[in-house]
Amino acid sequence: MTIHFGIIGCGYISKRHIESLATCKDAKLVAVSDLQKDRMKEAALQYTNLANEHHPIHLYENYTELIESDEVDAVVICTISGLHAEIAKIALIAGKHVILEKPMTLSLKEADELNQLAKANQCKIVVCHQMRFKPIMKKIKQVIQDGKIGKPYLGIVSIRLNRSPDYYASAPWRGDWENDGGMLVNQGIHLIDLMQWFLGDVEKVYGDISSFSKTKETEDIALGVLTFSNKTKGLIEANVITQPKNLGYQLSIFGEKGCISLEGPSLNQISRWYIVDEETDYEHLNELLKDNNEQVYMYENFIHTVQYGDEKLLIDGYEGKKALETIFAIYQSYLTKKVIDLPLNSFSTANMKNEGGSE
Repeated sequence: MTIHFGIIGCGYISKRHIESLATCKDAKLVAVSDLQKDRMKEAALQYTNLANEHHPIHLYENYTELIESDEVDAVVICTISGLHAEIAKIALIAGKHVILEKPMTLSLKEADELNQLAKANQCKIVVCHQMRFKPIMKKIKQVIQDGKIGKPYLGIVSIRLNRSPDYYASAPWRGDWENDGGMLVNQGIHLIDLMQWFLGDVEKVYGDISSFSKTKETEDIALGVLTFSNKTKGLIEANVITQPKNLGYQLSIFGEKGCISLEGPSLNQISRWYIVDEETDYEHLNELLKDNNEQVYMYENFIHTVQYGDEKLLIDGYEGKKALETIFAIYQSYLTKKVIDLPLNSFSTANMKNEGGSE
């Protein structure tokens, strides 16, 4: 059974989705939607060329018409963050499966609503934390699950980026709490999701943020201290003020019997891989690092689950909510100056309006 997809939002991020859909044998792009006709035409042409398919791809300026189309089975949402929940709700009510770019939503209430709608309408939600599908990340997950590093003691995530005033000025929604969501929600969420996937559910959070920019509302620096349910500790340090350009990312896990640390622009370098009494096979690990088809694997997981129902989604709406909730707890801790216990009852990035993290 071929799954027919429609993409809403034909900006930069949609190109990766189109590449993946063109690669998957049981996927077909049949519709796109965007306010700009030229972008829709470009997206349709990209898919036609990559997939070597020549079926008509329908162009919809109004995304609700795409959702209502009987030809569309699943909707891929690649719009600005502030529209994710609204569009996903309409799609789920219409009985469509949803592939949802991060962040899932900008409020916990909306995340819960999406999960409830998906269950009620027997639809699937995939949140695009595709880094879970990287073979090197699956290897780390397996190493920790197998107890090879013993008890995990500490996880650390470092995000050191540069985002210039021009970056935020190029789109009016960027850096806006209600429409964009925040630096951690946009630039940090993938690594926070990985750390939680490796170490388990978060129990307590203490956080602080700062903002120095005059051109946006959201934070420039974010810090978080986490306690996981297994009493492992976590540390998040992130900024978008690294001069003069990105330093990149680092994700490290420190355990009783080992230490694993990745770094680089896309966590594509091993800075340490040590397990007591085990020789490290760097040749094999480097082969895993070279595999950058995680987006394709994410789609294959979704397609197989829809077709046969015998495979669990690696990152459904419930899993997608976890990193979001941890980030919201950092923001809530900043607002209250207190340690926050999870789960949170409610939070929206709109709560940060006029708070902004300014000193």
